[in-house]
This record gives sequence, C-alpha cells and structure tokens, in this order.
Amino acid sequence: MKLVTFTERGKQAFRVGVVITEQGNDFVVDLSRVDSSLPRDMRALLQAMDGNFTPLKDVVDKAPREARLPMANVSLGPVVPDPRKIIGIGLNYRDHAKETNMPLPQTPAVFGKFPNTLIGSGETIRIPANISHVDYEAELACVIGRRAKYVTVQDALAYVAGYSVFNDVSEREFQMRTSQWTLGKSFDTFGPFGPALVTSDEVPDPQTLGIRLRAGDELLQDSNTANMVFGVAELVSYLSSAMTLEPGDVIATGTPSGVGFTRKPPRFLRPGETVRVEIDRLGVLENPVRLEKE
Repeated sequence: MKLVTFTERGKQAFRVGVVITEQGNDFVVDLSRVDSSLPRDMRALLQAMDGNFTPLKDVVDKAPREARLPMANVSLGPVVPDPRKIIGIGLNYRDHAKETNMPLPQTPAVFGKFPNTLIGSGETIRIPANISHVDYEAELACVIGRRAKYVTVQDALAYVAGYSVFNDVSEREFQMRTSQWTLGKSFDTFGPFGPALVTSDEVPDPQTLGIRLRAGDELLQDSNTANMVFGVAELVSYLSSAMTLEPGDVIATGTPSGVGFTRKPPRFLRPGETVRVEIDRLGVLENPVRLEKE
C-alpha cells in the first residue's frame, strides 16, 4: 500500500490518501471521503493503525468514484509533515565512509533534523543567497508505525510502518563549522521526503534496495542499501534503547558514496536544475532547485 499526504489543487489543508492504479492511471483515494472517522493526518493515522493496515485496504476497496482523485489534480506533501523526530544517521554506507576517508563507525552516528526542512515531491528546494555549498544525499527513510522502546534487532522491523525516499540536503560550510551537524542540515526546504510511504508488507527486506540520485542529467549516486553499515533493524533497536520512538518518527538511514563535497572538483546543487532520488519499490522523489527570493 502507498500512503500519501496530499492537497487538492487550489486547497491548503493536507489530507491522507492511498495511491491506486486503474487502467494505467494513478489515483489518490481520499480516505476522509470514504470514512470520515479516519484521522486526516499521517501521524495520527499511523498511531491509529498501530502497524495493521488491513482496515485501510477495506476502505480503499469500497471507495466511491468521487473519492478517487486523479494524480494530476493533487499536490504531494512530505509523507509525514509533522514528525516528532527526524533522526539522521551519518557515515552509514561503507562506500561513503571510504570516500570521506573516515573509518567505519563502531556505533551509529546520530544527528537531528527539524520539520521546517520537510517538503514533498515536486516542491522546490530553495537556496538562500548567502550560501553556496548545498549538497545532496539520497537516503532510505524508515517511518515508525508502533511505539518502540527497548526493542530487539530481531523484533525491530515489526515496529516499522513503511519506507520512503529522503534527500538529506546539507549546507556543508555550516555543517562543518562545528562538530555538531544540525544547523547545516536544517535550512528550510532541505528535507525532501516522498513521494509515498510504502508499507512494510511490500518491502520485506529493506537491505536489498537500489538507490540512485541524479541532478540535472548527471547520475551522481548509485548504490544499494545492502551497503549500509547498520541496517534498518539495527538502527531501530539501537535508537529505541535511548529514546521512545513514536508513530510517525522518521529515521533517515544515511547516504551512499557520490556526494558533492567529496568530488574533484566539488559538485553542489545548482539553481535551475532538478534533483531526482529513486529507490527500488519506493518511487521517485523529484524536486527543482531555485534561489530563494529575499
């Protein structure tokens, strides 16, 4: 099942839907038009489902025609617009650690990002005029579906609602000014997230997914989640040993090699181009890059 946060053209309020395909065309089933008792935001819906999406399948199956909106008539928001936590993981691909001349971490390197960064697929990454080292990072996003505390590695995936595509856009000069990376990771619009949350029943093994990033016509990252140092299950277990993970919390699981600041010469995002992140089974996250108007 593919869950999305969306708005209809010309309207402001986010709602939650399910993407379906009929006769080669994609539609979004507006869940609130089928069952008004369902929550209208993703975080609340995940909390209500508690890892069991079977009831939603019944809702989608009985959706009337007027609840099925053509994809061309909606705009996608970030999969979870208001997570309580966005947890980033650094140096979590073997090839990325190698290109940065860093040793493989012995434990996950954890940092924070904030909800002001989040945008949906199709929305614009805005680069302020006072910065010039804006880098891209293709990442697998894991979204928590059930409250998790002290979970084992063996049980951890049962607490995952599903997976999506994330671009951990980073301003490298701000990031490297101190040992704490948060500020360089947290500019407005620096967290593209989407297009959909693909439920975990459709991704039985998150460590087998091809991951690619293109900026303009250039293929800049091309790897596989099998190259992670710490897999999704290890990350969920480790993080839950320190903090309670709640439905809707997002874990951005790290990026593979090919990032801009390691290239010679460096290759940063350029206003006017479009950056595309694609992960097998999860879809394509696409965002234009523009200079921010003062």
